[in-house]
Amino acid sequence: MARPIAADHDTKRRAILKEAAKLFASNGFDRASMNEIAAACGVSKALLYHYYTNKDQLLFDIIRAHLDDLVAAIEAVPAALPPRERLAAMITALLEEYRHADEEHEIQISDMKRLPEDQKAQLVERERVLVKQFSGALATLQPVLMGNRALLTPLTMNLFGMMNWKFMWFREGGPVSHEAFANLVMTSIEAAAASVARQASVAEAPPQPKLAKR
Repeated sequence: MARPIAADHDTKRRAILKEAAKLFASNGFDRASMNEIAAACGVSKALLYHYYTNKDQLLFDIIRAHLDDLVAAIEAVPAALPPRERLAAMITALLEEYRHADEEHEIQISDMKRLPEDQKAQLVERERVLVKQFSGALATLQPVLMGNRALLTPLTMNLFGMMNWKFMWFREGGPVSHEAFANLVMTSIEAAAASVARQASVAEAPPQPKLAKR
């Protein structure tokens, strides 16, 4: 008979992932040991192995759980909102998730390459869900960009560039608040989208007929 799963199994698993993420981010994935992770979690090594038998499993689950949280936060934003409000809400939602996940996000960027190809492929698919959501929101904001991957893709990556590297410089209690930064990101990408849309409109405009010489 299979052993029943404890009611707090997922809570304990998430706590292990959080402590492991802190160790991987501070000490480096290679230097962090299962003994150190068990000690940081306040559990025995035997209990840790009940959840995860090696660091690779931990690494995969840290990133997967992080991406699942990001996708859930974005998908919770109502699709019926006006385009600007929806994009602003998506930016705020993503940055709010990043707010308490600096270590997980750093690991996603720096250590995902360590995983086997099949696991990396699963995580990349989750990343693509995020990219597709924001790309769609930008295209709704500027409909002329709809279907124009040559312009929409770099614009979307520009948005992620502003958000994804926040963990490198942002400090709680610093000169810029979370809310102010979210507004700055929205204002910046809105201006960039308008500029790119003007380029697209000019490119699509039919050529003006030349006046005949007299």
